[in-house]
Amino acid sequence: MRRPAPRTLSIVALAATMLSVGAAAPPSVASPPAKTPAKGHPHTPAKSPVAVGHGGAVASVDRDASAAGIEVLRRGGNAVDAAVATAAALGVTEPYSAGIGGGGYFVYYDARSRTVHTVDGRETAPKSADATLFQEDGKPIPFAEGQTSGLGVGTPGTPATWDRALDSWGSMPLKRLLEPAQRLAKDGFTVDETFRTQTASNEARFADFPATADLFLPGGELPVVGSVFKNPDLARTYAELGRHGTEALYRGDLARDIVRTVRKPPVGPDATRKVRPGDLTTGDLAAYRTKRQEPTKVSYRGLDVYGMAPSSSGGTSVGEALNILERTDLSRASQEKYLHRFIEASRIAFADRGRWVGDPAFEDVPTKGLLSQRFADSRECLIKDDVALKSPLAPGDPSDPTACAAGGTAAPTTYEGENTTHLTAADKWGNVVAYTLTIESTGGSGITVPGRGFLLNNELTDFSFAAANPAVHDPNLPGPGKRPRSSISPTIVLDDRDRPVLALGSPGGATIITTVLQTLTGHLDRGLPLVDAIAAPRASQRNSATTELEPGLYDSPVRAELEALGHAFTRNPEIGAATGVQRLPDGRWVAAAEKVRRGGGSAMVVHPAGRP
Repeated sequence: MRRPAPRTLSIVALAATMLSVGAAAPPSVASPPAKTPAKGHPHTPAKSPVAVGHGGAVASVDRDASAAGIEVLRRGGNAVDAAVATAAALGVTEPYSAGIGGGGYFVYYDARSRTVHTVDGRETAPKSADATLFQEDGKPIPFAEGQTSGLGVGTPGTPATWDRALDSWGSMPLKRLLEPAQRLAKDGFTVDETFRTQTASNEARFADFPATADLFLPGGELPVVGSVFKNPDLARTYAELGRHGTEALYRGDLARDIVRTVRKPPVGPDATRKVRPGDLTTGDLAAYRTKRQEPTKVSYRGLDVYGMAPSSSGGTSVGEALNILERTDLSRASQEKYLHRFIEASRIAFADRGRWVGDPAFEDVPTKGLLSQRFADSRECLIKDDVALKSPLAPGDPSDPTACAAGGTAAPTTYEGENTTHLTAADKWGNVVAYTLTIESTGGSGITVPGRGFLLNNELTDFSFAAANPAVHDPNLPGPGKRPRSSISPTIVLDDRDRPVLALGSPGGATIITTVLQTLTGHLDRGLPLVDAIAAPRASQRNSATTELEPGLYDSPVRAELEALGHAFTRNPEIGAATGVQRLPDGRWVAAAEKVRRGGGSAMVVHPAGRP
């Protein structure tokens, strides 16, 4: 394993904070009560949405997971090491959102070279898959039958992502980095309300699979808030990965256990659910590879914004929307104008995403064109200050950026599961990681690999089940070994000297793109501190007839002002759950997470020092 010797850099964030005129600051919200530390973790710090200090930082949705990353940083590990340790711990405490049965996207800033790198660890379809994977008799099967099935399970990419990141930039062996998570799985963590609620929402699904029920519904009952939840099977699985490396998941007994579970889902004798088998093979697992690829990049307000290139649509969509917004002074706009422009830029970006973005190994994805300022300008002129655009909006053509073109056929936004998770980490040398990982739906496929302690993903349901319009090519239909399109948007922002300003990301399915975009503009344009930009009430427009609003916006006067322009809204109680880190001009790190969403997130630094 290559062990880089990073050197300390003097990193400066934004020189001045932009003033916000007419922007409504988010309400002051107290941090939720901390969970009682689980056995074996009596010194875990209380949960807090913001922390400031030196020596590195970690932010995630979970206190125990963030503590695992901080433990590694205190041992001398770097940001990549901390990210892997945090991700492994999230596989224990957030098993319905992430784990070694899923995949994700890893974005890394290397302080020595001042460059950004990415790893595409997205799941892949079996080699036998074709465009009719989710069809029967020429028609799409019900979504629920793809969601809870072996059919929706793709080859996991998370363990291979850890291996690729550590081999490229890490400084500690995987065995050592898995120790905090292995301990957490063995000794247990304290159940909170979010974990219980997510279990309850999956109770009927989980009950149909004995291995899942035994783990998450012991004795046929929901876990009790405040009780200790243990996962000894996962502790043993992590120990096996530590001894033999992540290759153990792609070859050998563990690989065979995964394939057996997918091809013959272990359904209980009393289950009436139709659970379709999948066609994953040991050959599919053995052939899996992550992809090192160039990040997306756009310039915004004199900063460089880096993101994840296809197969994710996150980098192209966030980048295109920022290019569209570049011409508007959002720092001086009223809240109504700011939200109007943000909604319209999101609508346009999703219109273009649906037509053009898929797995570039199979599709001709015009990434450069989607990110060009010329194309953004040709789309920006569609936006009018006195009237809202109508959805579904037709896509533009990046190869022929005709100003204000509005013809063609719209492509609908496919469903993506919302309960992904995101972590952000930084170290004392200035390296930064933004890493989003997922198993797709809350609880993934609902199928636990017997004796192994983890749920399998249902990521293949991110594919289009059928083309919405047979006359128009859909770049997101299934194919052999193909990666389904994602909205995951881990993002790193650098200044004009290629030094980190901030990094962030979020779960939330297709709402990830709008959450990252709104947080970026809230902080960079509206002048909100990062933790408040994360906490601000959200809107999400994805080229649909209505825009989703959280209660803080839905119940505010600005909704009526936007409705007067022709916008239509639906209420969404919660959108996303972001985390981020920021480098202050004096060299301290700010770690930031949610104040309330998902019970509040956990921000930690190695050496706390002062306030932001």
